[in-house]
Amino acid sequence: MDEKMVWGWITRLLSGFYSVQTEQGTVVCQLRGRLKKHRSAGDIIALGDHVRIQLQNDGTGSIEEIAPRQTALVRSAPTARGVYRQVLLANPDQAVFVFACAQPEPHLRMLDRFLIVAEQQGIPPLVVANKIDLATPEVIKKFETYPPLGYPVIFTSARTGQGIDELRERLVGKLSALAGPSGVGKSSLLNAVQPELGLAVREVSQATEKGRHTTVIRQLFPLDAGGYVADLPGMRMLSLWDIQPEELDGYFPELRGLVQECLYNDCNHQNVPGCAVIEAVNRGTVSHERYESYLRLRFGEE
Repeated sequence: MDEKMVWGWITRLLSGFYSVQTEQGTVVCQLRGRLKKHRSAGDIIALGDHVRIQLQNDGTGSIEEIAPRQTALVRSAPTARGVYRQVLLANPDQAVFVFACAQPEPHLRMLDRFLIVAEQQGIPPLVVANKIDLATPEVIKKFETYPPLGYPVIFTSARTGQGIDELRERLVGKLSALAGPSGVGKSSLLNAVQPELGLAVREVSQATEKGRHTTVIRQLFPLDAGGYVADLPGMRMLSLWDIQPEELDGYFPELRGLVQECLYNDCNHQNVPGCAVIEAVNRGTVSHERYESYLRLRFGEE
């Protein structure tokens, strides 16, 4: 093998230049022209991709090969030419969804949307309920409905330090996609996990926002103990348009086991006699809030 050919992975994208982390260090690369010709219905290269590069004499490199992705966090959208799949992050080990217990009040329907996307794309989710020091018992109870469904929840507070060690342990050694609405205290939380980590994330986000018409910066942020985090504000606009309405109940773990018990095969679980889902809601074995979330997503009442 050519000694100047090495493997690495994409840690930063900026205006056609890619920072590739290799065993020899970080190399700034450009995409080989022949690879650009393969661009079709999705991003040919993305943050987190594993790539083979050829080192140049001036210390830069060219990306010669892109390894197949094991997983990918994708935002799909219809275009005039068909469906385009924007890859927000390639090869994530987990998706970390950060919401506040208060200030602002948690928008759990957005959380449910995120969890559906994680289910659909096969990415293990982790829910972080921040500002636990401001939480009411009612809000805590709402978040506690998720662990029995297979969605782990960490209650955290950047102010008191609660849950920070557990969150740090969950991030170490993994490539984590972070997402959540504005104002949930994500920067403060990341600063608590690692000093100035949240500040670095905020600076890149602000730079992207200021130059959003000309410049988009995407970057992985390294953890001192190992692993990377990727801040993905674009996840707020994730669409479920490519999930058929009749398939939606399959992405709710508490509903999919009940579907076969419904009286009608095409049951939409709304005002239908003999619906096992409605009966489970009435018994209290299915959360009323999650059921309402399903209905609003199912019938487009978001």
